[in-house]
Amino acid sequence: MKAMIVAGALALPAFGEGPLDLAKVRATDPVALGWMAGMPVPPQKQIRFDDGSFYRFPQWRWTFSHWRELRPTIAVPRGAGPVRPLPSALRQDLDAVTFVPTGGTAPVTWADSLIANYTDGIVVLHRGRIVYERYLGALVGDQPHVAFSVTKSFVGTLAAMLVGEGKLDRGAAVTRYLPELAGSGFDATVAQVLDMTTALDYVENYTGESKTTNAYRYATGFMPRPADHSGPKAIYAFLPTVAKKGTHGEEFHYRTPNVDVAAWLMSRVTGKAPAALLSERIWSRLGAEDDAYLQVDADGTPLMGSSLNARLRDLARFGEMMRRGGEWGGQQVVPSAVVDEIRRGADKKAFVAGGYATLPGWSYHDFWWVSHDDHGVYMARGIHGQAIYIDPKAEMVIARFASHPLAGNVNIDPLSLPAYRAIAERLMAQPK
Repeated sequence: MKAMIVAGALALPAFGEGPLDLAKVRATDPVALGWMAGMPVPPQKQIRFDDGSFYRFPQWRWTFSHWRELRPTIAVPRGAGPVRPLPSALRQDLDAVTFVPTGGTAPVTWADSLIANYTDGIVVLHRGRIVYERYLGALVGDQPHVAFSVTKSFVGTLAAMLVGEGKLDRGAAVTRYLPELAGSGFDATVAQVLDMTTALDYVENYTGESKTTNAYRYATGFMPRPADHSGPKAIYAFLPTVAKKGTHGEEFHYRTPNVDVAAWLMSRVTGKAPAALLSERIWSRLGAEDDAYLQVDADGTPLMGSSLNARLRDLARFGEMMRRGGEWGGQQVVPSAVVDEIRRGADKKAFVAGGYATLPGWSYHDFWWVSHDDHGVYMARGIHGQAIYIDPKAEMVIARFASHPLAGNVNIDPLSLPAYRAIAERLMAQPK
């Protein structure tokens, strides 16, 4: 690791190269800073979408726990069934578990790692029981938080289910189902979209340095549009403008518009809107505590690659269902064959091209990150530290929300991944 990880004017010490500066992190606590507190809120404490302050640090430490107050959303109904309780067996020994961060030499405790990675909330399940639960920053347990790209794994799971049912053909061209994309860069197969091996003239970058990412964000309504913006103003208007660059199927490159194409494919073959499909097939069958929510664009189309808002324990329920091979509450929510297919992963050689230095030997399949390690770990991951971490061997699931000042998980993995492994090993060695 380098001595510094830099983003603009923000510089953070690398993990493991001396004591963690937890005081610096605590100084960004959104409650202590008083963001959006008061009636009326003082101007200097206001956070707004239109001026971009909602997506500035440290303001977003408040924003991510209040996304729906700033952006339009549609509900993903939980259904009329009862909440399925998660038994609680809280452990007092996990905070003191230590590990050495990737690239570091000094040990770090689990408790300190949560603060250092700007954790907003974390739940650890072992064999279906809550053994650890903690909320920090602006988040409380009965409040939704934006999950960012964790959303993608819900889409990938639904798409894999439709493949298993014969409604989608992995080998078929996208344009077989979506002729609207003829002439675009999406003259790829369904499988190439789901594994993000499409060759697109699109650069995913979260620092404002990519014209294609900026155009996508303006079209989706993720970011406020400049006054002189003349490009697409909705998702379905944007997708046909994405051009091809290279050869499909050779390299993995992380590009969110693939997920919008997949969601469009699912709606086309089922005749159902994405939020309704997600509710019917997954969310309403989890015994969730609350509805989930998806941000919508100007046309009412949900942002299926980045906008799920949900309670933390409900994310954990989804992860536990997947850990159990798709079974939950005595019903098979996701076919076990679909879970097995996701866990199988994809081409590890193609994955190398994506440049994920913190994930050696991993692959990307059906919008899931697959480790291929000795525990069979696979993950749903989102910018700024959102995660569902599934460790089948340890019988453990971790759901996490965060508001890290740097978007890329490369800045978060050196602490998070060895921390998760350390907790897994403790639970395996000392089950209770």
